[in-house]
Amino acid sequence: MKNKFEYFLFDSFSKFFCLLGIDRSRKLAFALALLFFYLIPIRKNVVKKNLALAFPNYTLHEINKTAFECFKSLAITLIEILCIPILKIRDINKYFNWENISLLEKKYSEHKGVILLISHLANWEYASLAISKKIGVPFGVIMKEQRNTLVSDWMVKHRSKWGNRMITLGISVRNFYKELLDKNIVLLAADQRAPKESQRVSFFGRLSTCFSGPASLALKTGAPIIFALMKREKDLSYTIRFEEVSLENLPILEEEKLLEISQRHTKILEEAIRTAPEQWLWMHDRWKF
Repeated sequence: MKNKFEYFLFDSFSKFFCLLGIDRSRKLAFALALLFFYLIPIRKNVVKKNLALAFPNYTLHEINKTAFECFKSLAITLIEILCIPILKIRDINKYFNWENISLLEKKYSEHKGVILLISHLANWEYASLAISKKIGVPFGVIMKEQRNTLVSDWMVKHRSKWGNRMITLGISVRNFYKELLDKNIVLLAADQRAPKESQRVSFFGRLSTCFSGPASLALKTGAPIIFALMKREKDLSYTIRFEEVSLENLPILEEEKLLEISQRHTKILEEAIRTAPEQWLWMHDRWKF
């Protein structure tokens, strides 16, 4: 019963925002940010703590301002996700700007498969849809099932609206590996906190756990790792830039290779976050282990 009620609310909000349209719905983001920052401050303290750790030179005013902007950015993202049912192919040209996308196209043409990393910067859901449509190549997307199976089914349906294949976390390693052996592109977000027994890399000057999956599969399959870095512009369009994670000059030992590759893509992520810290999802405790 709880799942059905939650889904009813979720689907109702989706229909409401779709009726308004993406552009008009986005204008409600400021009000939603006010609601969840001041009246229902979910994970507000976690965001402020993370910002203080990542940016020790920030004043209290700067931390509070950036924290509110984080809530506003997330509100825009959530509204846009609920509008996925009305997202059209023509919107890719309207909302997206591309930098160095030829890198992804070139690496895909080499028939080695591609590990495509995204992060929880700006709107990661739109990134996966837009990139695949832009290059005309559907790809596998690693996804974590939602607690509410009805919401999870909704997400699967709309994430795959243009042909992308959903790979559920849990059996993902086997399917991920098969996709790469088939020379496909596989997309995943690997920027959240990993289990406490995972390898640890430097992130904003502090040790943090990091998933080793991308590095491990790159070494096993020979597939390159390309990071798709997304930024929301002032006009609410998106710029997506592509950068390759170097696999050159690695240490000799396998464990050290994994750590070095993971550190390299974590550094790329950190540099991207620094350009727009308010657009990253600071609501999880990245340094807790």
